[in-house]
Amino acid sequence: MAVFAYRAADRRGETIDGVMEAADARAVAERLQRDAYFPIRIAPQGQPRRLLGLAWPDLGRGRVASRDLVSFTQQLATLVEAGLPLDRALAIQVELAPTARLRAILGDVLRSVQGGSSLADALGKHHPRPFSRLYINMVRAGEKGGVLETTLRRLAGFLEESQEFRDALVSALIYPVLLTGVGAAAVVFLMAFVIPRFAAIFKDLGATIPLPTLILLEVSGIVQHYWWLLALVTVGGVLASRMVLATPRGRLGADQLLLRLPIAGEVIVKTEVARFTRVLGTLLRSGVAMIPALAVVKEMLTNQVLARAVEGLGDGARRGAGLAQPMAETGAFPPLAVHMVRVGEETGRLEDMLLQVAATFEADTRKLVTRLIALAEPCIILVMGLVVGFIVVAMLMAILSVTDIPL
Repeated sequence: MAVFAYRAADRRGETIDGVMEAADARAVAERLQRDAYFPIRIAPQGQPRRLLGLAWPDLGRGRVASRDLVSFTQQLATLVEAGLPLDRALAIQVELAPTARLRAILGDVLRSVQGGSSLADALGKHHPRPFSRLYINMVRAGEKGGVLETTLRRLAGFLEESQEFRDALVSALIYPVLLTGVGAAAVVFLMAFVIPRFAAIFKDLGATIPLPTLILLEVSGIVQHYWWLLALVTVGGVLASRMVLATPRGRLGADQLLLRLPIAGEVIVKTEVARFTRVLGTLLRSGVAMIPALAVVKEMLTNQVLARAVEGLGDGARRGAGLAQPMAETGAFPPLAVHMVRVGEETGRLEDMLLQVAATFEADTRKLVTRLIALAEPCIILVMGLVVGFIVVAMLMAILSVTDIPL
């Protein structure tokens, strides 16, 4: 599916601009004609830019930021709660949209709603990329139950909490990643530009070079003369890993390996379980049935081991086994989550208990990430200090040996 930008006219001669996702330009034209519009221009959006005769992809352009989506959902919920008709609320959102991409999408959604489509159909028919299946299914359930404003408010809360959780994890990882990058860049700079100058001096003097300095000079020579081979091996390894991960078997094996890691595996499990319970609890509270809700949740999980376990939960729900018993049978979910879900089923408060499980595991994940980073930071500093220290000591030994100064 590709994204096309179009310009069309209605029967009164007024022109409209928008974007639409379709298989080809012909499908866009047919869809516009069905909506009583006459296409004037249809062109693929996001064509690669050309620079120096080469095509460069326009990465990141035209995407809808998650924060903009949260803001749109909150504002739409407020307008609908205030009693405004849906089309007028959408028209206001079109004017308030912070980006041209979102403005075009909302304009297209508004025209579909004015043409008689429901909001869920308008969101899912033209623009499945910005609006996930979770978003569309919750809106559809709210429209069917006559509680669209309540559903939008819950959806906005869910998106905001998910964004805050992601931001907390990203913020915690910024410092160690930056520290590793700067340290690695410093070592590469020393190996590629500083050490070779000393190597030429030692070679001209013809003095005996200590073993640590010889090792350092050999490594520096490899980095200086064979950097292209190292880069080629790195790129080849990345491409090979991507090809392996693109296959279902390779992705499953990699996910199984990640779950066996000492602390990172626990972080992955709790993050995925938190996502699973929060999404499922939000969908059930919004009126979506259990089996369709599990199908939506399965697509939102990134770890294939847990995604397959959720698929098994759907089979258990079909045979009337509930949710807690199939979760225990899979062996992929932590015992605490299983017990809390069982309590929710026994008390008739499954949705609330699922959201409580999500809050519990998100808090545990933050603590685990903080602990992991607290452990990783001194390890990174220690490794970088040892590497830089070895370089300094090796160079000092060579200088002292040349000047015949005893250590």
